[in-house]
Amino acid sequence: METDKDRGGWTEAEGRSLHTALLAGGWRVAVAESLTVGRVQVELGRWSGASGYFAGGLTCYAAEAKVRLLGADAAHVAEVNAVSARVAEEMACGVARLFGCEVGLATTGYAEPDAARGVATPYAWVAVARAGDTRTERVEGEGLDRTALQAAVAAAVLRLLAQTLSAAAPPLQLNLVRTTAK
Repeated sequence: METDKDRGGWTEAEGRSLHTALLAGGWRVAVAESLTVGRVQVELGRWSGASGYFAGGLTCYAAEAKVRLLGADAAHVAEVNAVSARVAEEMACGVARLFGCEVGLATTGYAEPDAARGVATPYAWVAVARAGDTRTERVEGEGLDRTALQAAVAAAVLRLLAQTLSAAAPPLQLNLVRTTAK
């Protein structure tokens, strides 16, 4: 049985809360994954009723896929080996556009050190694009093995989605009705 630790600390309660918020908000979500190789899609799709918000996703591990399928800028992708905040943003916007969704999520990064590229410590970028606003976050992988980092990055983009939706929610309005006893 999978544990919260196996999911990068992403808890059952967080998943249930996000599921409820997505259904209540009427948002449609699409996912573009590289480093996380499908983990985000698995988490979004694990809840009954997920078809009410989860449109689908792509795993675009190769740089060419990020460019061809998601519209990431080819020159920038080549310059940064497809790992930057900008690439994550372009992936999130591209997958939302591709699936016709209000919200796009993306992950890209290094699962292991890469001495040839000067990457001593693995890291990733995650992005959430919604209604012209894109949020990114860098996730550090010091001390994490490949699969632990993948789980942590999946949890990070899901938490960023929850924060983004929370910020987008309309303020709660209370309508108080005064009654008098007869």
